[in-house]
Amino acid sequence: MRVKIELERETDGRWIAEARSTGVLLYGKSKRDAVARAVALTFEVLAERIQAGEERAPRSVTFEVVGT
Repeated sequence: MRVKIELERETDGRWIAEARSTGVLLYGKSKRDAVARAVALTFEVLAERIQAGEERAPRSVTFEVVGT
């Protein structure tokens, strides 16, 4: 499974990280913080979907980070 995380910087300095395929959208204080939080939340979302039987467990998960 490949998950694309898109980054954008707000005018107040915060970073937005969005992984559309998993519905993850959140803020971070820095680019690194936003990516780390998006990766962690993506794993949580995937775990919940797998436990609920909504999705099969992927063999691997690869993250692609794009943006400013």
